[in-house]
Amino acid sequence: MGLAKSLGQETPFAMLAGSELFSLEMSKTEALMQAFRKAIGVRIKEENEIIEGEVVEVLIDRPAAGGAAAKTGKLTLKTTEMETVYDLGAKMIEALGKEKVQSGDVIAIDKACGKISKLGRSFSRSRDYDAMGPQTKFVQCPDGELQKRKEVVHCVTLHEIDVINSRTQGFLALFTGDTGEIRSEVREQIDSKVAEWREEGKAEIVPGVLFIDEVHMLDIECFSFLNRALENEMAPILVVATNRGITTIRGTNYKSPHGIPIDLLDRLLIITTQPYTEDELRKILDIRSQEEDVDMTEDAKALLTKISVETSLRYAIHLITSADLACQKRKGKIVEVDDISKVYGLFLDVKRSTQYLMEYQEQYMFNEMPAEDSPMEYLIEI
Repeated sequence: MGLAKSLGQETPFAMLAGSELFSLEMSKTEALMQAFRKAIGVRIKEENEIIEGEVVEVLIDRPAAGGAAAKTGKLTLKTTEMETVYDLGAKMIEALGKEKVQSGDVIAIDKACGKISKLGRSFSRSRDYDAMGPQTKFVQCPDGELQKRKEVVHCVTLHEIDVINSRTQGFLALFTGDTGEIRSEVREQIDSKVAEWREEGKAEIVPGVLFIDEVHMLDIECFSFLNRALENEMAPILVVATNRGITTIRGTNYKSPHGIPIDLLDRLLIITTQPYTEDELRKILDIRSQEEDVDMTEDAKALLTKISVETSLRYAIHLITSADLACQKRKGKIVEVDDISKVYGLFLDVKRSTQYLMEYQEQYMFNEMPAEDSPMEYLIEI
């Protein structure tokens, strides 16, 4: 996410866990394709004609109660250089009423769709401030022409365009997440349209960042799809994470580092990682304690750091909340060494848990490692 943010504010970021691909309603390659297209942004530039000015007066003629005639009205707008009167239709009158537009407001009207947006009150009306309230925003009266061309930039992902075009009311599917499979014809049409916009200068492609966690869960078909997809000129930056060593590639009988085929591994830049030092562990535990609003004595922090060195950082982080609850139970304000010792005795880490199982294995069900003098062995000898 930090990588995407450092590339630019509008850079898309998509995250996927390896096991998310395997579902009954969508094929693996479709799920991967959707993830790829979520990580490719399109910045679309649009020129809109707007009318921007200060409202001098709004005159609306309402017909008699029983009359069938529609409402009519006039709107007078001005800038520092000119003033114009516009005739209003029923829809515009309704929009003005909704926005509660009155004389002295500075408004902008989008000519394409008729949308009215209130920019604020004119500075010439600032003497009425007491009647307005502190939340009123005062703006300068616009200068120049009333009609202006304004460039609007929208940033959407290719996946959003796919979903909206793949079905009627597709934008609702964006909110529910029920996108389903999208036909390749739809994608081809969208790609050609986006290419057309790029040539005209209307749009530009913003490749984002796609992060796949637990990448060893993907199988050989997914890896071959990734190999092909990364060759595309619009491909996002792909970041993969795994904690496996040399293991079997899913869908084959071959072993490979991290469970990733060698040809794909060859295309990746592999980041080296080192274990944290004691000082770094202490700093991480400090930050975590602050985030969880847990006050801790220096001795308690030192003990927690020692525990994280001997066991694991995750286990030490879990103990922060548990120790805080133990402290609250004894009506204390600051977590002390005793609280950490208490929860360390209550909750086991992996090493102690394994050792415990080795000692008492014969007392568990379905034990596959019978002890020398277990009753089962005795029965067999008889």
